[in-house]
Amino acid sequence: MSKPNVLIYAPREEPKDILDRLTSAGVDISYGEKAWQMPRTDFEADFAAVTRDKVALMGTSIRHTPITRAIMAEAQRLRVIAKYTVGVDDIDTDAATDLGIMVCHAPTESNCFGVAETTMAMMLAMLKRVVQRDREVREGKWREPHMATTFLGAREDGYPGITIGLVGLGRIATRVSQLLAPWRVKVIAYDPYAEPSRFQLTGVRRVDYETLLRESDVVSFHVVLTKETRFMLREEQIKLMKPSAIIINTARGKVIDEAAVAKAIAEGRLRGAAIDAFEEEPLGMDSPLRQLGDKVLMSPHSASFNEGGELRPGIQWALRAVLSALRGEVPDNVYNKDVIPRWREKFGGTNLIS
Repeated sequence: MSKPNVLIYAPREEPKDILDRLTSAGVDISYGEKAWQMPRTDFEADFAAVTRDKVALMGTSIRHTPITRAIMAEAQRLRVIAKYTVGVDDIDTDAATDLGIMVCHAPTESNCFGVAETTMAMMLAMLKRVVQRDREVREGKWREPHMATTFLGAREDGYPGITIGLVGLGRIATRVSQLLAPWRVKVIAYDPYAEPSRFQLTGVRRVDYETLLRESDVVSFHVVLTKETRFMLREEQIKLMKPSAIIINTARGKVIDEAAVAKAIAEGRLRGAAIDAFEEEPLGMDSPLRQLGDKVLMSPHSASFNEGGELRPGIQWALRAVLSALRGEVPDNVYNKDVIPRWREKFGGTNLIS
């Protein structure tokens, strides 16, 4: 009988010890193209042919060549797709649930907390005009009156401090709220899926989305990309915001309408934006965001890219998920939890590995 075959569909220099643990468990490993080398044309038929006999898929993000229903439908033995990263917007998770396939992601401390720290860095850079002040010194200017910055926290002289609005209150936003705690700012959040206890434990005031947009001086997005969150910030929502407000997006590019944001900044209806994730990546040279100078702070979708961290913790989570699934067990990092009852009926207790 042939060994179960695991496809690493988007390899990223997986550590040897990870690969050794797979092979020592009795698994054969196949490899796809590296994520940045994958073609952006018609790929479904080729991908489906490669996955047809696989029991598990592992890999990083491949947004230009997503894992579609058609691909998964060809893989009758497929038990699990295990991501090295947090986001699963490159997988049709509804289809995976319909087909009884678990999708596991990796909201690791290195990843999530790295994004939270980048969010803080972007927020402070924008509010304290770090880039602008550096530029002016290099140009020979000194303490120009228009270079005053924003004081974040409440003061004893009666200054109330600013309001930070967090869209989503998952792991990343919760960490942001913890990092903000010593600053004495007001923190509000919108998350219709978070338990009330999460708001209580973080000391964050729960509000609806429209209230958050109206009251916040900084609006920071921390949501996964779904049908509900896709372009949740468009012209209609921007009109509710303060003209002095700043947008931060370290989530997914298609959460905000970049053209609408750029237009609002150019017209003075928003102060600026700090963006790590874009609608199309790499960011096109013709993007209107490039025309706004230091009113927009940009980062190449690398908020979680930290020395000593990168993807290794996520690869370890993916390995654990794959080994659990091949033993007929449910891992602890399943994203599409609704699939679990059906998955147990199909695969529960059936061990494919040693």
